[in-house]
Amino acid sequence: MTTTPRSAPRSRQRGLSLVSLIFVGLIVVFLLAIGMKLVPAMTEYFAIDRAVQKVASEGQTVRDIRSAFDRYATIDDIKSISGKDLDITKDSDRIVVSYNYSYSVPVLDNVRIMIDFTGSNRDHPGRAAQP
Repeated sequence: MTTTPRSAPRSRQRGLSLVSLIFVGLIVVFLLAIGMKLVPAMTEYFAIDRAVQKVASEGQTVRDIRSAFDRYATIDDIKSISGKDLDITKDSDRIVVSYNYSYSVPVLDNVRIMIDFTGSNRDHPGRAAQP
């Protein structure tokens, strides 16, 4: 008797099934939805940071710095923080303007993401105010 070579076993199919594809798609859509809700928080943070850098170089007194920040906040539509929330100190001959605040992003009915933002003009030494 002669033996005939058996055909090679078929390779197993690879990839996602339809159910797995739908599940992965739902996760991606959920993460994109959360990401889109975080965009306003990040936009406001960058506006606050720009305003702090500008007012630190403009003002000489605490009152000047706070009122200048409030003007920038009106222009840039900053609602999370105001001039009275700034921490203004003097480090050597340099004015240091610091801030910290929390931003709440609703995700679902009773689920929220809390983001704590903090910064100062000390974070950008090239743009620091020199009186």
